[in-house]
Amino acid sequence: MDTGVPGLRADVAGPVATLVLDRPERRNAVTLAMWRALPGVLGRLADTPGVRALLLTGAGGTFSAGADIAELSEVYADPDRADAYHAENVAAEQALAAFPHPTIAVVHGHCVGGGCQLAVACDLRFVAHDARLGITPAKLGVVYPAVPTTRLARLVGPARAKYLLFSGELVDARRAELFGLADEVHPAAELDARAHAFATLLASRSPQTLGAAKAALEAEDPHAALAPWERKSRLAPDVREGLAAFLERRPPAF
Repeated sequence: MDTGVPGLRADVAGPVATLVLDRPERRNAVTLAMWRALPGVLGRLADTPGVRALLLTGAGGTFSAGADIAELSEVYADPDRADAYHAENVAAEQALAAFPHPTIAVVHGHCVGGGCQLAVACDLRFVAHDARLGITPAKLGVVYPAVPTTRLARLVGPARAKYLLFSGELVDARRAELFGLADEVHPAAELDARAHAFATLLASRSPQTLGAAKAALEAEDPHAALAPWERKSRLAPDVREGLAAFLERRPPAF
């Protein structure tokens, strides 16, 4: 799929879409054009028939070094431009978090700053043994926006969010897993295959169940978020197919 912006590449193979941060010469640093394009690209992938899961990764053995610092230094020369930049950044993160199907960040190498922000916005994070993750605004004097700050705290807890944000230090895969920042850790050579296999597994599950779970887990009021899903499920075919497949001892065809 042509994303229309340098630095973003999207591919679809069966039910799994892969979105690649593709600026290996700059360690996949994210430009303003990339932040701005992400919601539209994600929307097109969500609307692609048959897509049931999304992998987010980086080219060249690195997930992302974060925001393009040279560009950021120009943006911060003007407060209004800085405000607009952060609005685009947060909109991209929120679009990723709102993607209607399961999302997995596949993290090789460094996953830093805005790159880690995108990884945290995914549903799951599969991480290579040699990866290093961190959120580094404290090294730059940048105020980390409220949306990614609260999302990070929900994921790892307030104390570990403070550790990451206060220090700006990068943590290795072992500590990332301890923090809850990594869901699975694998040798780098095995990571892509494992992530794709798990995404394929998720794509075989009921979209109704997964969509409802995402809505509830992201919502401030899970009961209100689940109500329309529960009503719809009474008439949707997923439950009937799931129960029939179980009784007939066959895989369900959702």
